[in-house]
Amino acid sequence: MLFLAYSAVIFSFASGSIALVHVFKPEVHQQWVFWLLGLSGFAAILAGVGGLITSQTYLDTLNLGLPWLPWHIHFDSLSALFYLIIGIAVFSISFYAPHYTHAMQKDAQGFAVLSLFTGVFIGGMLLVLLADDAFMFMIAWELMSVASYFLVAFDHENSANRRAAFLYLLMAEVGALLIILAFGVMASFASDFTFDALRASHLSTMWMSVAFILALMGFGMKAGLVPIHVWLPEAHPVAPSHISALMSGVMLKVAIYGLIRFCFDLLPEVHWEWGVVLMVIGTLSAVSGILYAMMQQNLKRLLAYSSVENIGIIVMVLGLSMIFLANNYPELAALGLLAALLHAFNHALFKNLLFLGAGIIHHQTHELNIDMLGGLIKRMPKTSFLFLIGCMSISSLPLFNGFVSEWLAFQTALRVDVLDNGVLRSLIPVSAAALALTAALAAACFVNVFGLTFLGVPRSRHAEKAKEINDKSMLAAPAMLAGFCFFFGIFPSSILHLIDNVAKQLIGSNLPAQSVLSFFSIAPLSAQQASYSPPLILVGALMAAGVCFWVLHRKLKTSVRIAPTWDCGFGGLTPRMQYTSSAFTMPLRRIFSPAFLIEETIEKTMRSHTQTNVEQVRYSLHIQDHSWIHLYQPVEHGVNRVAKQVGRIQTGNIRTYLGYSLATLILLLWVVS
Repeated sequence: MLFLAYSAVIFSFASGSIALVHVFKPEVHQQWVFWLLGLSGFAAILAGVGGLITSQTYLDTLNLGLPWLPWHIHFDSLSALFYLIIGIAVFSISFYAPHYTHAMQKDAQGFAVLSLFTGVFIGGMLLVLLADDAFMFMIAWELMSVASYFLVAFDHENSANRRAAFLYLLMAEVGALLIILAFGVMASFASDFTFDALRASHLSTMWMSVAFILALMGFGMKAGLVPIHVWLPEAHPVAPSHISALMSGVMLKVAIYGLIRFCFDLLPEVHWEWGVVLMVIGTLSAVSGILYAMMQQNLKRLLAYSSVENIGIIVMVLGLSMIFLANNYPELAALGLLAALLHAFNHALFKNLLFLGAGIIHHQTHELNIDMLGGLIKRMPKTSFLFLIGCMSISSLPLFNGFVSEWLAFQTALRVDVLDNGVLRSLIPVSAAALALTAALAAACFVNVFGLTFLGVPRSRHAEKAKEINDKSMLAAPAMLAGFCFFFGIFPSSILHLIDNVAKQLIGSNLPAQSVLSFFSIAPLSAQQASYSPPLILVGALMAAGVCFWVLHRKLKTSVRIAPTWDCGFGGLTPRMQYTSSAFTMPLRRIFSPAFLIEETIEKTMRSHTQTNVEQVRYSLHIQDHSWIHLYQPVEHGVNRVAKQVGRIQTGNIRTYLGYSLATLILLLWVVS
């Protein structure tokens, strides 16, 4: 397995290294970069599947670090699962990116930069999963973060993109500092920086809690948890679409991997209070993320906020797992961990699918504002079908993979009756209700997205002249991901059996012996309590569809009437008569108005001679994130004030600077002596 794991890393770095020789033969570089990315993804898939099947731990040591700090390698079931997640995403973009970046390939230098940092970015993520000491972990983490900064800033001619990239880098480095401090707290009680030494460290409850909070803030900042999520909707939309897919669908999962590794593997024990913290923050992130997603007009920005929602669901269920583990219910803890890991896997599939679909839409229409699209289902039928599968998956509809993981999350929360703690018995049902609300809002959100983007009539010339993409490989990537979304929705036990090994490794327990995980049905606890059989539901749906088809087409001429769309007597439909995203979401915006900072104005222009009839109406709506206004702007203003005060020492007088030097010298002599 290590050979395949190493091969994936080597191929990814090789794909970026070819950029260094693009000056001599750019056409060779452009051809081989995607082949090597495909090999990297394929090797990662094989390593992931093999590691999950064998469920063994592979160890190695590489003399690549400092002389006294070699790199320690550790590849187990948890690493294998996230290797599989990264592998599927990388393999899919190796088909998608050649045509998507065709225009960029004309600029050999720009394309070389994109290729170089894409390879380093993927290689850094893979190395994070292999790290078995804090030193190597942070080097790989920084490779991932810095490389992704350059990818976000790729289109740096736009000032908004530079701002988004800087914000991302700033928060990434703050998060990295917090992770270093978390490792430092544990290392101060251990013999060295290896994970084995950290596992054997003896920390008091207070210091364990300090390490947990630092790790949660560090990994949570990279994962996009509320309220430290503001970089995510700024950075993900401005990157190239295949990079956005990797960042939102994969990089956020690497942060989840780090949090799981730290909390369930490195910390000596787990406390239920930590689980409550994770559950509350996850619930807040899930509800806030989908509410803000519904208010977006930019398709990629909407998908980025949706990632905040799904990461919140994962963290919430991890909190449930931690609560059950601390209360000595290992089987329920295993169920919660399995639900969280399965949702991480599923989210990687359908979020990559949706971002790649958004990239095709942008490539064909040069437009991402959903209010300026419409009618694409007739012009881009294949893309619309694949995007519809992604929308149904992320909306957690039955027969698709998103439903299974959220159903398992509900099954975990419904077992709250086994707990004796009254606080937990009150909080967990509230989180479960919030999860149900999130699922309903997600369905409404993506009804809005699909309806405004693909249905109705075109709202702009770009949408009216759009055509289906003519490159089969660019459609092959989302088609493969859509197939996975459907397959793992119909046969979820095929991946559940493998993830169950991860729970066994981390918690020491897997699902109960009486649970049913057959090829045709799943019952996570017992068949008497709850079960779900997707193949039977599929058969029933096909039978119902067949009956409807037979009834409707038995007498086609009398049962089906084809006529123009009813225009309500207005004399012809126009794009202005259709719903906009603001109009569609207005009822929910009114209901959840405290969650937003809303600036809504209506300006009426009256006819000058009568002042009674309205000649023109202008409506403007601006929605802001509470976190940005109440958390980040005060910090920004404080830093600016401090910077102005510090700037006063720059007097421009040489005597003043000599005085500073003399004072510093005297202080150092006093301290040293």
